[in-house]
Amino acid sequence: MAANNHTAVVEFVLQGFTENPWLQGAFSALFLFLYLTALAGNSLILMAICMNPTLHTPMYIFLTNLSILDIVCTSTVLPKLLENLMSKGSTISYRGCMTQLFFVTWFLGAEMLLLTIMAYDRYVAICKPLHYGTMMSKPICALLAGSMWVVGIVDSSVHTGLMARLTFCGPNHIPHFLCEVPTLLLLACGSKYVNNVMITMADIFFGVTNFLFIMMSYTFLISSILRIRSAEGKHRAFSTCSSHLLVVCMYYSTIIYTYLLPWSGSSMENVKVVTVLYTAVSPTLNPLIYTLRNKDVKVALRRMFSTFGK
Repeated sequence: MAANNHTAVVEFVLQGFTENPWLQGAFSALFLFLYLTALAGNSLILMAICMNPTLHTPMYIFLTNLSILDIVCTSTVLPKLLENLMSKGSTISYRGCMTQLFFVTWFLGAEMLLLTIMAYDRYVAICKPLHYGTMMSKPICALLAGSMWVVGIVDSSVHTGLMARLTFCGPNHIPHFLCEVPTLLLLACGSKYVNNVMITMADIFFGVTNFLFIMMSYTFLISSILRIRSAEGKHRAFSTCSSHLLVVCMYYSTIIYTYLLPWSGSSMENVKVVTVLYTAVSPTLNPLIYTLRNKDVKVALRRMFSTFGK
């Protein structure tokens, strides 16, 4: 890893939120609560959908994939953050940093693709209901879900591999609480041209293209819903889309702030807060958003709890 007489970096020092012991304890309690809530909520959704055959439809199959991604996200970021908050040290090994980078990048790309797939599913269900069974058949759903995971892994492997080829010649202090591409590039030496090109390509594909596709899908969706004559039909159609649209707006607003906007105008403290939103808060809120506005999931959860209670 070392080159040109540079000393190889074997570990990085992560920057926390505060040096105040009382605030560290408060943050530890908050993030532990978010982590346990995210695990419990997403696990309950997975169990409810898997145990109820009536929910084995495309929309809920994609929702299970979202729950898995949220579990992966929180388990990649929050345990290490809690460890650093509860102990005096705040270091992460080089291999640990690259591993965290791989999973965080994988999660980000895969979730943006999944939100686009879910928007397409709602578009077909509302705008082309007579062709829904054909356009969203089980093989097509499996292909869409599988491609989401594969493309995410390939993208993450490329970024992680390009990062691993760089030399880190010091300092080794990461101005963040986790290992991400933008923060690590600040510490790397040598040419970063290929890395920047791939980041730009990924931003255009995962961020811009997918977001525009989602907005286009919802433009057709809203247009179709407004043409529904009955008030009950409009309400039912809006209720099936509002949860997903809320998740899209919440998720993309944080991603755009972190990855697509230049950091020159943003303080690192603001970046940390926004990162917490999409790595901890969003995975915690997603189960609540989808269950509170979804009668089918509520019924499935009640049946599951009644089964366990017997």
